[in-house]
Amino acid sequence: MTDIARLIEIVEPEAAALGFDLVRVKMMPSEAGDGGMALQIMAEDPATGQLVIDQCAALSRAVSDAMDAAEESGETLVEGAYHLEVSSPGIDRPLTRAKDFADWAGHEAKVSMIKGFDGPRAVRGELIGIDGETVTIADNKAGKVAFPLEAIHSAKLVLTDALIAATQPLDTAGAEEVQEDEEEKA
Repeated sequence: MTDIARLIEIVEPEAAALGFDLVRVKMMPSEAGDGGMALQIMAEDPATGQLVIDQCAALSRAVSDAMDAAEESGETLVEGAYHLEVSSPGIDRPLTRAKDFADWAGHEAKVSMIKGFDGPRAVRGELIGIDGETVTIADNKAGKVAFPLEAIHSAKLVLTDALIAATQPLDTAGAEEVQEDEEEKA
């Protein structure tokens, strides 16, 4: 079993050294459809809330080097074969930290609770925010619902026009230099 807490101990300083905030570290089935596993690392540049390709590549190299060093010293960080995926959280980003619930208040979110939670298993509606360790959402069906941060299994923003309008665009410098070849018409 992969120790995510240990991976975070390795990944977070590498992200911070590059000026990024770590959003999530997660082991998940590979999207390559090969039956393998992927170590997914999401990070963001605090200035934009996103990462561009060069930033993802820099973080990937730094994390790979740090993990290789730990494994060369005898640690087994991930059992079995896997591949590393480093990405930006995207517009409909996961909400994983207390600050996410504060920063994205006013936007629609979808939250699933952990098994055994005494209350609604899933809520969806406007994220009101977080007070201490209590998250509040104006659920579309149940009205205002408050629950502890620790009761959340997963949470993410819902892609809406308001979210798109509020999200800073990626740096488009150089986009005007992209050339497209016209297809020959038969």
